[in-house]
Amino acid sequence: MAIDNSVILAMQAAVENDPNNIALRLHLVSLLFEDGQFDESLKQAQTVLTQEPTNTDALEKAANSAEKVGDLTKADSYRKLLKALKGETEKPPITPPRISNFVKDEWAEIIEDEPLRVPQSDGFEDDHFFESERPDLRLADVAGMEKVKKRLNLAFLAPLKNPEMMKLYGKSLRGGLLLYGPPGCGKTFIARAIAGELGANFITVGLSDVLDMWIGSSEKNVHDLFDRARRNAPCVLFFDELDALGRKRSLSRTANHGAINQLLSELDGVSQNNDGVFVLGATNHPWDVDTALRRPGRLDRTLLVLPPDALAREAVLNFHLRGRPIDGTVDVGSIGKHTHEFSGADLAYLVESAAEFAMEESIETGKVRSISSNDFKKALREVRPSTRPWFEIAKNYALFANEGGIYDDLLEYLKELRML
Repeated sequence: MAIDNSVILAMQAAVENDPNNIALRLHLVSLLFEDGQFDESLKQAQTVLTQEPTNTDALEKAANSAEKVGDLTKADSYRKLLKALKGETEKPPITPPRISNFVKDEWAEIIEDEPLRVPQSDGFEDDHFFESERPDLRLADVAGMEKVKKRLNLAFLAPLKNPEMMKLYGKSLRGGLLLYGPPGCGKTFIARAIAGELGANFITVGLSDVLDMWIGSSEKNVHDLFDRARRNAPCVLFFDELDALGRKRSLSRTANHGAINQLLSELDGVSQNNDGVFVLGATNHPWDVDTALRRPGRLDRTLLVLPPDALAREAVLNFHLRGRPIDGTVDVGSIGKHTHEFSGADLAYLVESAAEFAMEESIETGKVRSISSNDFKKALREVRPSTRPWFEIAKNYALFANEGGIYDDLLEYLKELRML
C-alpha cells in the first residue's frame, strides 16, 4: 500500500526536529514499511534500538524490515532477541552423550531417531556473523562527485597506495575515515569503492551485528569483528549508521557503553596490531557520534558526501530507467539539471513515480505506452528533494558546533544553497 509522500516527508521532518521521541519515530517506521521503503524503515528502527535496545516494538519492526530487504541473518538475530525479552526462549536441542552402540540404539528410540548434532568450529566461533567480500567497484565507477573523489585520493587513498612514501614519512598502514551527509547520497557505495581501490576485503557492520542483550556479549562481538579483520588484512571495516553504535554516551543508555569502550580499545590497537585494517564509518548525524571516536588516531578524518551533482544524477536516472519503456521525449540530461538537491533515493522514487503515471494511463485507456517527458513533469511536481530537512538541521551544527573546522565543507555548500 503506497503512502502519500508528503505524509512521509512531514513525519521525517517531525522526527528530525524531535529525534528522541521514540513513539514518533516508530510511527515513521510503520509508514515507511507500508510504503515499501524497507531499507529506510530498518534504519529508523535501528535508531530506536540505540536509544532503547530492549524496545520490543522496534525489534519486531526491525526484524520485519530486515526480512523484506533480504537480510535473513539480521532478521533472525532481532527475532531471537525479541523472543528472549518475551521469555520465549527456544528449548536447546538434546544431544546424546558418547555411549556404546547398544545403549545408543535405545537412546535413538527416545529421541525419535534425531541425528547427532556435532558443532563445527575453526577456533573462531563468531566468524559467520562477519562475512567479508572483495568488491570489484572502483572510484571510477562513481559517476560525478569529483570533489569527493579528489579529497578521498589526497587525504586517504594516495598515501595508503604508496607504501614507499608512507615509509619515508613514517606513516603506518592503518587509518580511519568518517563519511557523513544526507541519507540516500551514496555513502555505502563510496565505501565499497574505497575497498575496491585498496584491493581489500570488505566487511559491513550494523547495529544488530554487534549489540547483544547479554552482559559482555557486545564487547566480545566487537573484539571478534576486529580479530576477523586482522586475519583478513588488508581489510576495510565499514560501520554503517555509526551514530547507532557509537552514539554519544551522554545520549545513549548504558547498554551501548561497553560496546563503545571496546570499539575505542580496538581502534587504538591496544592488544593487537591494526596494520592493514582500515575503518570507515558512515552517518547521517555526525554530531551524535561519540567525540572519543573522532579523536586523532581513530576516525579523525571526515568527508562530506553531498547529493549527487548533475553528472551523477544523470547516471542514477539512467540506471533506474534500464529495462523500462521510454519514448524520445525523455531528456535524462535535462531532468538531471532540474533535480538539484535530490538524493540518489529521491531520483529512484522520481523514476518510479513517472512510471506509475504512464502505467495508470495505460490501464485506463487499455493502450500500453512508454514513459514520456510529461510523466516526469508530473512527477517533479509531486516529488521534492528529501535532503532539505537534513540541511536545515545540519546548518545549526555547522554554525555553532564547528570545532576544528570539521563542518567547513558543509558551510561552503550551505552558502551555495543560499541557506546562510
